[in-house]
Amino acid sequence: MSRSRRASWLLAPLLLWLAACAVQRAPELPTPSADVPYGAPPALADAGASPLAPDTRCTRDADCTVKNVGNCCGAYPACVNTAARVDPAAVAADCARRGLASVCGFREVTACRCVANRCEAAPQGALER
Repeated sequence: MSRSRRASWLLAPLLLWLAACAVQRAPELPTPSADVPYGAPPALADAGASPLAPDTRCTRDADCTVKNVGNCCGAYPACVNTAARVDPAAVAADCARRGLASVCGFREVTACRCVANRCEAAPQGALER
């Protein structure tokens, strides 16, 4: 068998395999909106009635409060609707079930405000004027 024929025979499966890999696409992960704080649990990106996705909707500042929503590392204070159901233990269990972990630590949240109908942390010192 000639060298070029042997090279073609060995190269063909490699090219087929590469073509098959190029066709397959990895699932796209949801991109959190720009106003979700860095390191926030994924649940804050989608407001809902579940402890895994606490409600962050608001119409005025008084609709918002700081609650421990939890994350894959432990405690995570975040601004949510005052009536939002939160369950840090359910968040931790969901993380364990999915084999997820996150970086520990968080920004201290002392006050919340309603911005564009969404509860978010007030800037430090904003209420001390």
